[in-house]
Amino acid sequence: MKKYLISASLIVLAACGAEKTEAPEPKTEAEAAEETALLMPLPTDTTADITSEDLAVRIKTLADDTFEGRGPGTETGEAAADWVAAEMQRVGLQPGGEDGTFFQTVKMINQTVDLSASSLTFIAGDGTEMPMEAKKDAVFWTKRQNTDHVSFDPTDVVFVGYGAVAPEYDWNDYGDQELTGKTVIILVNDPGFATGDTDLFKGKAMTYYGRWTYKFEEAARQGAAAAIIIHETEPAAYGWDVVTGSWSGAQSDLVRSNGGEDRATLEGWITRDAAEKLFSSAGLDLEEMKEAAKTPGFKPVSLEGIKAKGEITQTIEQLESRNVIGTLPGKTTPDEYMMYTAHWDHLGKKPEQKTGAPGEDFYADQIFNGAVDNATGTAALLEIAEAMAAQDLDRSAIFAAVTLEESGLLGSAYFAENPTVPLNKIVAGINMDGALPIGRTKDMVVIGYGASELEDMLKDVLAKQDRVIKPDSKPEAGYFYRSDHVSFAKKGVPMLYADGGEDKRDGGIAAGKAAAAVYTAERYHKPMDEYSDDWDLEGFKEDIQAFYEVGLQIAQSDEWPTWYPGNEFEAVRKESLSKH
Repeated sequence: MKKYLISASLIVLAACGAEKTEAPEPKTEAEAAEETALLMPLPTDTTADITSEDLAVRIKTLADDTFEGRGPGTETGEAAADWVAAEMQRVGLQPGGEDGTFFQTVKMINQTVDLSASSLTFIAGDGTEMPMEAKKDAVFWTKRQNTDHVSFDPTDVVFVGYGAVAPEYDWNDYGDQELTGKTVIILVNDPGFATGDTDLFKGKAMTYYGRWTYKFEEAARQGAAAAIIIHETEPAAYGWDVVTGSWSGAQSDLVRSNGGEDRATLEGWITRDAAEKLFSSAGLDLEEMKEAAKTPGFKPVSLEGIKAKGEITQTIEQLESRNVIGTLPGKTTPDEYMMYTAHWDHLGKKPEQKTGAPGEDFYADQIFNGAVDNATGTAALLEIAEAMAAQDLDRSAIFAAVTLEESGLLGSAYFAENPTVPLNKIVAGINMDGALPIGRTKDMVVIGYGASELEDMLKDVLAKQDRVIKPDSKPEAGYFYRSDHVSFAKKGVPMLYADGGEDKRDGGIAAGKAAAAVYTAERYHKPMDEYSDDWDLEGFKEDIQAFYEVGLQIAQSDEWPTWYPGNEFEAVRKESLSKH
């Protein structure tokens, strides 16, 4: 594999082409002697202007097969992080990580289930076993980190509806039942999604209670031995192939102080078909149970006579990944920050994964390149950084390319728990994740619309582009809880997460929705998420220009945009700022 050797001193000299950037502190003798080996070359002719050409070269590089899908903790994945850091330095950023580097170390665990020695089996009342075939019927794993083998003996099986305990909605799917040591079966999404009733949770808009992450966490709090979610494409907002692609192979997590002992022994998903057969064997109708689950006052229902047992044999690797952090110091209030975030990681390489028809090499590729998800966002972050490096900033700007997003927003969560700058000094942030190259649009879609004053600022910028803001048309998909901005929002930092629009200037809304549907069905979390020179990045360029202008306005002012009154993150922000 060809490596591009770029000495640290040469990178610094290149970065100093921008007059306003000062050289970092001298390195130790050992550091100065060391050369940075990059697997892919840095761009040579990008500019401080935001251009489609600059975005294209960065996306194409990050999505190249050389980085093998940017898997965190892998040699090639961490090489992508090296490339991002070198590119940050080339465009004029200063190190914002640990010990004068661009990196924040994130200790992680990779757990890989040995499917030949692992199983999930349901047992009917007459003793007939119903084994779940891995990937065909079920996908399962364990979050226990301190052992290579876990198992549970046959347990009672209980349907717990949506698995939500939500006091603010006067809702408790677990009721007062004792479920310690039992297997719980859970529906995906919220009761409000099923009914469309705006008075039930948030209606069609998913809440955090609808996220798979929450459902496994709550099942563990209830003492369940195993927690199984029933997959259905519409409420999940993705197909079964996304489940098999995302939760098979090596699964990453942060190193937990308790080794994951507080989690259920086994977690996983089963298909709708498998669930129907399971419920039928207990004399229950799945659709009738779903109807009951969306009714206030629902109580858990036992699958009489059904037992579940399981075991997992796994290999465990202790690894390290890294958040990549660069800064541009402000001249007036350098201790206040405008933040941009994007995740550099994707799903890596899955040798056991095969997709598509025989003979179709492109579709059978085993590398999950993540061109849209999220080479686009990382390229955007670098593009904005290069543009801002050419400006005088009153406040500082911080650019965080985080890791382990695909494993549950873990890199951003680690940063939020271990911030390199005080969170109450981060004025606001913009997150960029998964931009579709569909050309110019008349709009931008704000995920979690109605959250903060950042939307007012974006609205003004878009007006100059003859564009408008539109709310997310699929709030039921829970996209607001599926990207890194949430890690910072939970700490109170006002965050904007917007995507390119749907209303194409050439083709209208129908064309925009069709393009998004094709991506979700054919490329999202699949090897087919590859870069193409045919991409139309003109709309993406306009989006990034808008993000740049919003951030520049904040960085060159004393404004403190905040959450709208009544927002779920408003209180924690006020408390944070009280300690300013």
